[in-house]
Amino acid sequence: MRDPTVSSYYSPVKSTITTERMGAEANGSSSSLNFLIYGRTGWIGGILGKLCEAQGIPYTYGSGRLEDRRSLVADLDSVNPSHVFNAAGVTGRPNVDWCESHKVETIRTNVVGTLTLADVCKERGLVLINYATGCIFEYDSGHPLGSGLGFKEEDTPNFTGSFYSKTKAMVEELLKNYENVCTLRVRMPISSDLSNPRNFITKITRYEKVVDIPNSMTILDELLPISLEMAKRNLTGIWNFTNPGVVSHNEILEMYREFVDPSFTWKNFTLEEQAKVIVAPRSNNELDATKLKTEFPELLSIKESLVKFVFEPNKKTEIKG
Repeated sequence: MRDPTVSSYYSPVKSTITTERMGAEANGSSSSLNFLIYGRTGWIGGILGKLCEAQGIPYTYGSGRLEDRRSLVADLDSVNPSHVFNAAGVTGRPNVDWCESHKVETIRTNVVGTLTLADVCKERGLVLINYATGCIFEYDSGHPLGSGLGFKEEDTPNFTGSFYSKTKAMVEELLKNYENVCTLRVRMPISSDLSNPRNFITKITRYEKVVDIPNSMTILDELLPISLEMAKRNLTGIWNFTNPGVVSHNEILEMYREFVDPSFTWKNFTLEEQAKVIVAPRSNNELDATKLKTEFPELLSIKESLVKFVFEPNKKTEIKG
């Protein structure tokens, strides 16, 4: 299978990035960049390091714990980064149901830790690229299922079904006060590494039964390189970090059967039936990716991206036209 990772204490307070640094980074030269990444052992964090290697961008994985301010300051003193990336966080193993019974641990990392990192970066005038979640919305009367009306960046989260999502919505609201933070709302992440248990496709191919609901999703092979470009452009604020459009569970599994395993079969069940086997409800929504598409016109729709970045590289059989 294709490796998805190569597609390509207190200093004086500064409220904005220094003019000299912004000018150097705007030139697009890797020599002016030096990334500090949190989340070495995580899926996204691991990919970011390989992308930096492929692009010749110097990078270091942070060794400090997010909730320990002094350790973060020590990292900044040691690395002197141009940008900081936060791909660390608690999602729970094997899934977000873990957070329901580990609320303090979830708060410590997802809320306290993220805010501490944002605050330390603010003091240094550094942009923080924060990989967040779009699982803070659910279809409602203003954004009905199948309507094509997606939630925008400025919309207020309306999904509180899981403790994980609650903490993410809380911290997103607080981070709005930090003009140095770029919040990327990731949803149901997918990569071409179909062996990774965190991959949404890998998950649903292993489930006994799946629901069939259209959702916005994030193709990491296409979007993580874009996040590095966002850092180079010093973009901040909230971004729906998904491919345009939606795709359903069944549509993905049909592609999987067509490209990867012709003998693959699956069974569906309803949301009511699903509720009996999970602890916390799951978010289902469509996010409006217009803002991201406007900044990066080359961004593919979710179904196009699935074919190009995920299924074509994993094709096991000849596709008959």
